[in-house]
Amino acid sequence: MRISADLQGKYKSLAELKGIARALKEQNKTLVFANGCFDIVHVGHIRYLREAAAYGDALLVAVNSDASVRRIKGPGRPVFNERERTEVIAALACVDYVTLFDEPTVTPLLLALTPDFHAKGTDYSEDTVPERDTVAAYGGRVIITGDKKSRSSTELIHHVKQRP
Repeated sequence: MRISADLQGKYKSLAELKGIARALKEQNKTLVFANGCFDIVHVGHIRYLREAAAYGDALLVAVNSDASVRRIKGPGRPVFNERERTEVIAALACVDYVTLFDEPTVTPLLLALTPDFHAKGTDYSEDTVPERDTVAAYGGRVIITGDKKSRSSTELIHHVKQRP
């Protein structure tokens, strides 16, 4: 992916993020990790990320690659490509760092970075977060943030398609 200046220096590779995570730990700072497809960003995403950011000193958001979104959501997705989705997330004031990932889960990123908190939206409970055991194993904590799940990009797409 070609990164533009529009990402305000927030886009980081895994190698860069490892250094950032290490530096934060040395300064006794707290790293919060969140992830998602963020295909059509809506207020539910904003509330999820803003509340996640409040748990720490730095918020890293991992955005699913285009191929990953297609595997999860099916044909015709994503609506917006990974560069655009990453740029939108980087534009949020509550986001400190952003990266892309292509793996089926964020487990490899969590193991590499060992963030203090792994934030998931309210469509999960602490018991249903797929990476729960991984986070617990390195001493991190899973947190559920945002408002009650009442919106989704999939529902928004369906709603728009149904309109005359």
